[in-house]
Amino acid sequence: MSINRVGNRWTVVAGALIIQVSLGAVYIWSVFQTPLRAVFPGWSETQVTLPAQIVIAVFALAVILGGRIQDRLGPRWVGTFGGLILGLGLILAGLTGKFSEGVALAWLVGTYAVLGGIGIGMAYVCPIATCVKWFPDKRGLITGLAVAGFGAGAFFFAPLARALIAGGDYELFGVALFPLPHTGVLDSFAVLGVIFLTAVVLGAQLLRNPPPGYCPAGWTPPAMAAGAAPARFDFAPGEMLRTPAFWLLWATYLAGSTAGLMVIMKAAPIWETFSLGAAAEGPVSHERFAAISSAAATAVAVLALFNAAGRILWGKVSDTLGRRQTLILMFVICGLVLLGLDWMRAYPLYLLGVSLVALCFGGYLALYPAIAADYYGTRHIGVNYGFLFTAYGTGGLLGPFLAAGLMKAAGDVDYQVLDAAGTVATRSFQLGEYGTAFFVAGLLCLAAALLMLGVRAPRAYDARVEARESVPVSAHDRVPAYRRT
Repeated sequence: MSINRVGNRWTVVAGALIIQVSLGAVYIWSVFQTPLRAVFPGWSETQVTLPAQIVIAVFALAVILGGRIQDRLGPRWVGTFGGLILGLGLILAGLTGKFSEGVALAWLVGTYAVLGGIGIGMAYVCPIATCVKWFPDKRGLITGLAVAGFGAGAFFFAPLARALIAGGDYELFGVALFPLPHTGVLDSFAVLGVIFLTAVVLGAQLLRNPPPGYCPAGWTPPAMAAGAAPARFDFAPGEMLRTPAFWLLWATYLAGSTAGLMVIMKAAPIWETFSLGAAAEGPVSHERFAAISSAAATAVAVLALFNAAGRILWGKVSDTLGRRQTLILMFVICGLVLLGLDWMRAYPLYLLGVSLVALCFGGYLALYPAIAADYYGTRHIGVNYGFLFTAYGTGGLLGPFLAAGLMKAAGDVDYQVLDAAGTVATRSFQLGEYGTAFFVAGLLCLAAALLMLGVRAPRAYDARVEARESVPVSAHDRVPAYRRT
């Protein structure tokens, strides 16, 4: 079927990017962490990390629900609903300050993490599942593009959140672009909620599934992709879950997600710890702390660029090198960097380290949906990838927990900030050592590389397919029945 008869498939990619840039702001949590502890000084490091853990876990579970619904109803309505829920969750999170410390934490988890996570998961799966169906000829590249916006979202929104929280200019790489009002940390949630709601709902209107039997002009489906399941077979979710390959993929995805999210969700406080740990005795001036905070937000923005670039780069590489070989290479790079990250305390070295971790992490988010489509087909890709994506959600719980739970307390340091009235106030920052957490995450990545050596494409369960393995098939038979015109 010619693409000219069904419209331009790249409009779907445009809608996917609009949605994913907004959803990717989930990675800016580290920008909120220190300001939240200033508002709620009774919260521990583990408590202030809890919303970041829960939002990732709920997000991953919601991908299964969203994938199942969009497989039946299509991506437009599911994406729209996800945008509405996400926006509502962040707007309600802005009311957190109206409660006592204990209740406030529960409210923030319920609104930002639970409602926000449901909205993100419902909307996230729609661009991926839709783009994979439109681009069977560029599956690795297009899944990279489809999720690149998710990685890039923090590049735009980390500086925005920092400027709204503290007041001042919106800056990218130290260049002041325009001034923003001082809204404080809690009202910033509501502002971002309105932005995300609007963007996701608008982007969802560009999503649509291809017609039955769609095949890009000039492309002939291969009889068997390298290392993939037979192209004429699609695994149902229950069949997929009974294959050993799924569980090996799940375990390695968990390792990569744990390592990547540990760094991404803690990038700002890790740099603040490195910087304030070297501070002289006495309170750190508000000018110096503002500079440290700005550098931390810049680190979040820079790693977001590498996160996004990794999704495109590794997706393209995997189309040539192969998914499994590319994943092994990424795990080795990520593992070695993490083993040395605790020694990268000069700012350029820190940026290099976290950026390489983000580059590999972005690749995981591009390659696992592609390998799921390779191994298990695209007919049930929404829900199938949803089950595989639970590894990411588990990593979202485990990664930040490792950073907070394995952090060794190393005392406190006082710093000064300016409140909304311009008055200098003194706060306390808890210092910590993250070396053990980095070491554990690095070993997980290296172990994942070894596990990937044993991953093999599953055999089809369909006895009719197995019986025809030795019989030559026509080009018509190589196309799944649901794609034939």
